[in-house]
Amino acid sequence: MTKLRVLSYNLHSLRDDRRALAEVVRGVAPDVAILQEAPRRFRWRQKSADLARDFELVVAGGGLPALGNLILTNLRVRPLDGFDIRYPLTPGRHMRGAAFVRCRVGRATFVAVGSHLSTDATERPAQAAVLKARLAEPAEPVVFAADLNENSGGAAWRTLADGLVDAAGADERHTYPCAAPRDRLDAVFVDPRVTVLSYEVVDTPAARLASDHFPVVVELDLPD
Repeated sequence: MTKLRVLSYNLHSLRDDRRALAEVVRGVAPDVAILQEAPRRFRWRQKSADLARDFELVVAGGGLPALGNLILTNLRVRPLDGFDIRYPLTPGRHMRGAAFVRCRVGRATFVAVGSHLSTDATERPAQAAVLKARLAEPAEPVVFAADLNENSGGAAWRTLADGLVDAAGADERHTYPCAAPRDRLDAVFVDPRVTVLSYEVVDTPAARLASDHFPVVVELDLPD
């Protein structure tokens, strides 16, 4: 088995304290960071590279093609290839998508996936159905992290969780908003072949300054 530390984090479009944000991510020291609301507009490549440098990581995939879903890795993890998808656009709503990156660490290969579903409850189930079909395609174990914009038990959540393991287990700690946490919008799901060693919602003074979401950190054992 090969151990892997994964961070899922909605960055709130980098509107908050960048120094605190870098402190949080560097403190976690993830092997893979799956980020939502990362750079997706003008100069997004440079901004993504700057963000990765601040976090002491490198860009593996995502960004504008995935509509702000960005996947970073440390040098222990080798990105092999990847692709991005976009969900059908509802007129008057924001276009959203997902990033997929196939990676190797040690003798293990896995696919990191990140997404951020709509705030509109009528849009989310269709987006989840599109994403679920693509999640079923890789032969390698999937590590999927997202801001689902709904709590566990919602229709989109149930669709995406089917056949995967919710890394939180019975831990329903809220991840949003930092000022008065009341919802668990942020989740990490893994292939049943992956063992979840630990799950943590990072609630620190720096995390409360860095974004409106708390980051989620999981320790995994990947099959070789």
